[in-house]
Amino acid sequence: MEPTDREGDDLLSELLKPLRLTGVFDSRWHVRAPWAIEGDAEQSCAVLHFITEGGCWITGADQTPLELHAGDLALFPTGTAHRLSDRPDRRGVALAAVLPEREPGTSGEIRIEGEGPVSRLLCAGLHYDASAATHLYKALPWALVLDGSQVDKEPLLRDTLRLLATTDRPVGPGDRLITLRAFEMALVLALRPLLCELADNPSSLPVLRHPGISKAMVMMATRFAEPWTVESLAREVGMSRSAFTAAFRDLVGEAPARHLTGRRMQEAARLLGETSLPQSAVPERVGYQSAVGFHLAFRKWYGKTPGEYRSGSSSAA
Repeated sequence: MEPTDREGDDLLSELLKPLRLTGVFDSRWHVRAPWAIEGDAEQSCAVLHFITEGGCWITGADQTPLELHAGDLALFPTGTAHRLSDRPDRRGVALAAVLPEREPGTSGEIRIEGEGPVSRLLCAGLHYDASAATHLYKALPWALVLDGSQVDKEPLLRDTLRLLATTDRPVGPGDRLITLRAFEMALVLALRPLLCELADNPSSLPVLRHPGISKAMVMMATRFAEPWTVESLAREVGMSRSAFTAAFRDLVGEAPARHLTGRRMQEAARLLGETSLPQSAVPERVGYQSAVGFHLAFRKWYGKTPGEYRSGSSSAA
């Protein structure tokens, strides 16, 4: 039995929906061979590279090098360390040496003058709230690539990337917010076809192809307020409790109960930080019948009370 298209769509939507960016640093690269730049791992940050001219190689530790050409887009969902270069075997300089300041909300430029072929790239670090990243998102491959023909099939993605890659982007009131939301849209538009592709490849993300676990994750993602137990979840997907728990741990990386708690806490944080819903109404909205139980669970998860979390979100805004 395979998961229905609707279940797959729901699961992918739930993976993407919480990922709102908190800040972006972007840079335009004009490099001529020979060149190579080493980027360290980024925490709570997706990394994007869009090739506008020429090409490059991307190399990660213990990974097969990837060759990119003009029009290709590479995305590193969890900011895995990697090297960009004109040749896969070339050693590079640290990114911090050529771009020491990479504060979110700012832009930069890299120019390397050589005698070889020219390459131009748009690169960006897309910072997101770590608490909003689901385990499914964290399990994505180290690098995802859309070639130029795939990018062209997504006109909005293609046009957004081309605009962001130009040096004459509009500057004025609200330009930082516009840039942030444009990159956020590009991230979602890029992930959509990539995730659909992964759903058809069980070796890349097997949880999407396991009918029982996939269905359970959709239920926890979309119906988290219901009074689920491990037994009721297993029964709903037609598995024994022990088989369900073992398969869930193997594919997702954590116990079903913890995953459900995480989804409830994620939604509670959203309600507290982004809406005016009374704090007293939040527990029931996320599946807690006891306000005290919710308070204790929230504090254990985030290290602060619901009231402290809401106050902090209001101050940041």
